[in-house]
Amino acid sequence: MKNNSRRNFLKKITIGTLSAPLTKISAFSNHNAGQKQIKSGKMYYRRLGRTDMFISEISLGASPLPDWALLMQAIERGVNYIDTSHTYSNGNSERQIGKLFKEFGRDKLYVGTKFHLRRNWSEKTIIQSTEDSLKRLQSDYIDVLLIHGAEEKKNITDERVLSAFDKLKTAGKIRFQGLSCHSNHKNVIETAVDNGHYDMVLLGYNVFDIEDKQEKIETYDDYLGESGLRSLISRAAEKDVGIIAMKTLKIGSKRQNLENYKTGTTSIFQAMLKWVLENKNITSACTEMLNQTQLDEDLAVPGQSLTKNEKRTLFKYVAENGEDFCHMCGQCQTQCPSGIATTDIMRFLAYYEGYNKTNRAKKEYTRLNPEQTGKECKNCGQCESICPYNVAVRERINYAHSLLANG
Repeated sequence: MKNNSRRNFLKKITIGTLSAPLTKISAFSNHNAGQKQIKSGKMYYRRLGRTDMFISEISLGASPLPDWALLMQAIERGVNYIDTSHTYSNGNSERQIGKLFKEFGRDKLYVGTKFHLRRNWSEKTIIQSTEDSLKRLQSDYIDVLLIHGAEEKKNITDERVLSAFDKLKTAGKIRFQGLSCHSNHKNVIETAVDNGHYDMVLLGYNVFDIEDKQEKIETYDDYLGESGLRSLISRAAEKDVGIIAMKTLKIGSKRQNLENYKTGTTSIFQAMLKWVLENKNITSACTEMLNQTQLDEDLAVPGQSLTKNEKRTLFKYVAENGEDFCHMCGQCQTQCPSGIATTDIMRFLAYYEGYNKTNRAKKEYTRLNPEQTGKECKNCGQCESICPYNVAVRERINYAHSLLANG
């Protein structure tokens, strides 16, 4: 974008909406290692585990990115971390971020991107994927390189993965390493935290992981008490492994009109983000911001505390809407005698229903082998007998098959 167009863009932004002039991210690293939160302009920043990176309390998910003008505004208003992947928008997400680096300067932004362990992957394919990401990002280095969707302990400790990380770090092409986790959280996160090779974890964490009881609100049996995510996050903090929360808004980019869950001037979405950030072991709440309303809504949250009334509203919302919410614990998948990928299917169904990512949901579903889909369900009920949240698993995977099977 030419300088002219950038000046014109900035003139259109309402006076007073921007934070202080953009701060070089290197300036944050001068703070004492024991300091965990700082403020610059209207944005608050938290240190990401053992790294020297102070990340904005609200960070930007790039699947998809907002349009260019909104994307620039998010950065101007203090967002300094973008989570992406080589697969997001067929690589165009990384290309857009590369343009941002050119526009604002590489020293103003952090980026985390990912590689997959699919099909015949190897150390060589990991390195090649990273090299390709660097070209699209137009950058000499990546701040955090993550395994995309680590679901098995063996992948985290695989020598090919660790060797690829080491070679890329030695070459100065990555600074830190991490992983994203969609399921089997306990095994995956405990392994990642304890083996010392990982600096951060991108973890699905939202208000449906509430574990506290709340008086006068009736909930289903064993109300989210089996989630266990709080203890895993605390364990990570003890080892100084950073946590960025993803999937922070259960409804995702398809934000429905939920005025009946509004508390004063606070929307349910703002309350959800406040709840995530109330956990001081969480560095940042990563979310998509696809229009001006969402951007303004989310960027009003940093530095704000969750009130008692807002918390009560959240409990009410979860109690009334959480019956079929899958926590991706993976227990149903481990018990399925047919080997159906129940946890993956639940996640793809969430993409379809909650995040309005219909094409992505269908594409991911078609990647499954035929024997891993709901088509092969024997209706034995093992999945539901083991589910700690009483989700109607069979009904949900059969419904997903009807929606997603034929692309």
